[in-house]
Amino acid sequence: MFKYGLDHLTVSQALSILKGDLKAGISDEAKEKINHSHEIVIKTALKDKAVYGINTGFGPLCDTIISKKDTGELQRKILLSHSVGVGSSIDKDIAKLMMILKVHSLARGYSGISMGVLERIQWHIDQDIIPLVPEQGSVGASGDLAPLAHLFLPLIGEGKVLYQGEITATQKVLEKEGLKPLELHPKAGLALINGTQFILAHAVMVVDKLYNCLSHADLIGSLMIEGLMGSQMPFNESLHLTRPFKGNMHVAKRITQFLQGSEIGRSHLFCGKVQDPYSLRCMPQVHGSSRSAWLHLKESVEVELNSVTDNPVIFSEDLIISGGSFHGQTLALPIDYACLAAAELGSISDRRTYLSLEGKYEGTPRLLMNDTGLNSGFMILQYTSAALVSENKGLCFPSSADSIPTSLGQEDHVSMGSIGARKALRVIDNLEKILAIELMCAAQAFDFRKPLKSSEVLDDVHDTIRENIDFANEDRIFSIDIEKAIQLIKDRELLSTVSFHCKAYSDYDNLFESY
Repeated sequence: MFKYGLDHLTVSQALSILKGDLKAGISDEAKEKINHSHEIVIKTALKDKAVYGINTGFGPLCDTIISKKDTGELQRKILLSHSVGVGSSIDKDIAKLMMILKVHSLARGYSGISMGVLERIQWHIDQDIIPLVPEQGSVGASGDLAPLAHLFLPLIGEGKVLYQGEITATQKVLEKEGLKPLELHPKAGLALINGTQFILAHAVMVVDKLYNCLSHADLIGSLMIEGLMGSQMPFNESLHLTRPFKGNMHVAKRITQFLQGSEIGRSHLFCGKVQDPYSLRCMPQVHGSSRSAWLHLKESVEVELNSVTDNPVIFSEDLIISGGSFHGQTLALPIDYACLAAAELGSISDRRTYLSLEGKYEGTPRLLMNDTGLNSGFMILQYTSAALVSENKGLCFPSSADSIPTSLGQEDHVSMGSIGARKALRVIDNLEKILAIELMCAAQAFDFRKPLKSSEVLDDVHDTIRENIDFANEDRIFSIDIEKAIQLIKDRELLSTVSFHCKAYSDYDNLFESY
């Protein structure tokens, strides 16, 4: 049982809670902290001293005092007024993950939220009744205000939810479930909408999906090395110890493991070729740099997962601090970095796909098919890969480089991390497709090396690919095969094969292998 507010949350645990594989709840110890913080807020609301968000307006209205009788209504209206999101609804899993991450943050006991509010959010999670949240509207600074407002409209009986597979008005769901809308207490609304949970939920998905792509990129690249009779020497540990970037060394070690014992590799040890093109030879440098970007994001996300991103933050009756813990810049920069890293991974993958089509490598026919002319072979697959790489380049402008003042200048520098996070997932979605195309070309090239065997792991990986996608002797509707290859990457079946063969990693390598 994971204890919200007390246990240290990781990306993998957050995803396990989302999937229902890990149970989570609020412990008695956390409840004591939550109740104590809530009592402080209630006492503060009854005083005459102005405290932001408890008995004042919001943003530029922070100097406007709210009467004691209206402090509850103020919190209801903040959810209504900030529900200005537009565009398509975000994926249900991301919305549910936002709720999970919000409960963990609020359960730290620094936000003044009541147990009643947290219990209602937990009810939504447990019953899988998830609010509809528009994808656009957050500038990623004063918390993800608009998406979080939409996320918690159902607490007051407003908005819409996914209920038993249907989009349903919240009021109808509450009536059916025998529940009433909550009456919010002072600061409750502000505590709900302040925070980075929209950015963070997307970033959790980026960490998971980019890790999967990085792992497949090394594996597919190794298949391509075998298919094109590439040299193993660029992955020698001695070389990388002279320039010991952690990501580079890790990738070189993985590729060395994948190629170990290969008959294909031994068959051309003394050939006349001096060196391979960069897309084969420089995989440790390029993939390794993307690994390092992933590690930066993963470490930032893990800090944020266990942080309080509310404002103001309640320490005691005498210490309530209004600061900037909601600002998304700490995630926005590493998200943009990871987005660029994903795009680069796709760029070098496309170059390897192109190499495989040239027919310059002995035994590998042009366009990866023997009978071309009547058949176009794998030529047009690379068109799609090129289109996706180009699209990703256009998505790589860093969102965090922009800032547009909001809230009448009170919020005069914003992170735009919410935009960067959504964009990063689009780039990774394209990357999965690019890698799927390389996977098909690498497997096709690999077949032309028979009867020579590769390593045990690569032979088994190739067998798994062929169980799903047949060797192509002539043209067919390759989009069907591409979809199968994409699903292979998404399902991570090939990585299960790798883990069966390859030895355990050291603590050093676990930097890049666990989250």
